[in-house]
Amino acid sequence: MSALAALAIFLVAFFFIATEKADKVKVVLVASGLMAVLGLIPGAEVFFSEHEGIDWNVIFLLFGMMVIVGIIKQTGVFDYLAIWAAKKSRGRPYRLMVMLMAITAIASPVLDNVTTIMLVAPVTIVVCNRLRIAAQPYLIAEVLAANIGGAATLIGDPPNIIIGSRAGLTFNDFLVHMAPAVVVIFAVFVLFTRVLFRSAFQYHAEHVAEVMALQERRAITDPKLLVRCLVVLGGVVAGFGLHAVVHVEPSIVALVGAGVMLLVARANVSEVLSEVEWPTLVFFMGLFVMVAGLVHTGVIAAIGTWALDTLGDDYFLAATALVFGSATLGAFFDNIPYVATTAPIVEGVVAAAPDPQVGQALWWAFALGADFGGNGTAVAASANVVAIGIAARNGHKISFWQFTRYGIVVTVLSSILAWLYVWMRYFT
Repeated sequence: MSALAALAIFLVAFFFIATEKADKVKVVLVASGLMAVLGLIPGAEVFFSEHEGIDWNVIFLLFGMMVIVGIIKQTGVFDYLAIWAAKKSRGRPYRLMVMLMAITAIASPVLDNVTTIMLVAPVTIVVCNRLRIAAQPYLIAEVLAANIGGAATLIGDPPNIIIGSRAGLTFNDFLVHMAPAVVVIFAVFVLFTRVLFRSAFQYHAEHVAEVMALQERRAITDPKLLVRCLVVLGGVVAGFGLHAVVHVEPSIVALVGAGVMLLVARANVSEVLSEVEWPTLVFFMGLFVMVAGLVHTGVIAAIGTWALDTLGDDYFLAATALVFGSATLGAFFDNIPYVATTAPIVEGVVAAAPDPQVGQALWWAFALGADFGGNGTAVAASANVVAIGIAARNGHKISFWQFTRYGIVVTVLSSILAWLYVWMRYFT
């Protein structure tokens, strides 16, 4: 009965978020509060459990990076990069989109997709404002590219960290097994965007001429502050890359970086904190509590167990189910808590596999499906929610369905290509 109640509350809340009939922050707060009142979440543990509660690593990673980005923004570097990108692409919309997607996809495996979006999205908004074109298609394309590119490494996408920890997979394992699929899928995606976003490509010669006449170096308002900020940012990036070696969570690295950035910039704390996307952080916390209700009452585990039990000993069918099932469920339940909940189920199936190679293939099928499922809806992955929050704050609102109608198409395409990759590499 409790499982049905949790599922009903989640589905009603998801309906209001998807239809935008109510503010999404209000929806998740009411829904999570209702789950708490009805005893559908694990009490105080919701504040301490990563699997059945708020994932503070995600929250504080976002908060730290929001502070860092807010300070860097004061140097004018985003305007500099925007003018540079516009001039390099000569204002041609498809060329500009490919350039921004490539930067995003290359950075995501190193920085992680959320951090990359927080750095690239402000640049995108500025360049689109300069060219007098709608920023929404470019931001959506970047998020899709970030989620695809981030799948290539252990640290590129939060679900990969969970899978790597559970399966004992290393950074190099992800590079060898995930990166080849990601490269092919991203290349296909770049070609596909020409058709997918064709109605959004606008070219205004007069505005392009204005931008081409600008001197990007003049956009830098404080060169000395920029140098100090870049040194700190470089340290943060290095910390992200070494977190598995030094055993320090990315959230801690981001918080330390934010503190050092405040010191070296001598910034006004109140002004910097006003740049933080507080509604986005609150939305994430409420969403984590809602999903915790589904986990605590056994909804997600029941779905995963039922799906895998019906497959029997057919491991190729199991791999197929993991690719497409994870892409589908991850799109609706947020791929981070979905992976955290389903990983133990997959581990049990892998342990029963007769061949270690087959067992490892199941892990890669699971990772590919979950990562690409992050593109499925506007709330399927952290990067999606962050980008939508940044867009809204800067006057470029992206609705749930505006994002999702593109995301579903890309998720289906990516999942099919991922399934073909798993089949050809591990089962033929």
